[in-house]
Amino acid sequence: MVGDWHRFEADPGLAAWARAALPLAIEALHNSEEPRRCGGTWDVGLDLLPNEPDGSIGGVAFPWAALGLTPQPLHRAQLSTVYPGYPQPSDEETEAAYRFRLTRDAAHLDGLLAIGPDRQRMVKEPHGWILGIPLNDCSADAAPLVAWQGSANILRAALLAAFGDSPPEQWGDIDVTAAYTAARRQIFETCPRVELPTRPGEATLMHRLTLHGVAPWAKGATAPAEGRIIAYFRPVMGSVQEWVGV
Repeated sequence: MVGDWHRFEADPGLAAWARAALPLAIEALHNSEEPRRCGGTWDVGLDLLPNEPDGSIGGVAFPWAALGLTPQPLHRAQLSTVYPGYPQPSDEETEAAYRFRLTRDAAHLDGLLAIGPDRQRMVKEPHGWILGIPLNDCSADAAPLVAWQGSANILRAALLAAFGDSPPEQWGDIDVTAAYTAARRQIFETCPRVELPTRPGEATLMHRLTLHGVAPWAKGATAPAEGRIIAYFRPVMGSVQEWVGV
């Protein structure tokens, strides 16, 4: 992958996988007991898709070759599902968090978790890559994926500075909140924001250090009754040192 992401054009293997996954995804979302967030406009859908560890689903093989990826064990995909009106205010997040979701697409770096009462940001889930496969056909303005071009290099430099001279085996326990916040501010000021809508048969592969988020649902955007569904895979890496690319 060159740059922060690669968008794959329509491929028969990707299309077949999406067709096989869609009815199982709709069933899994229907049976999920996890409440919707953002005023009922977002299903997180974590680990909901019943794909096999090799990525196959409904007897259809995962399109490793089309994606240029080396086969490896996969977790059950997240089914990030967005509905008309996203985002809406909700009791589970502050007004500031809602504004950030509305005006900055809830921009974030996967792998960072808020730890402890002070919600210190630490690298606890170092993923190898982030792959999004759309399962149904929606208009391009139906809450598409958003990414910031050039953000990966800025975040890598900021994290390495935060880790300092600490041994790599301790990097996952270092509070990187200040460095991450400053880097994100720099990215907003200097990096182009790019919307990355996709249709079934396509996919988006993002570099693991890319700042990304979800755009608000535009007025007049269209999607099927089940909402806009994207299946996400993020296989875990062996260490934070490998994740940050050292």
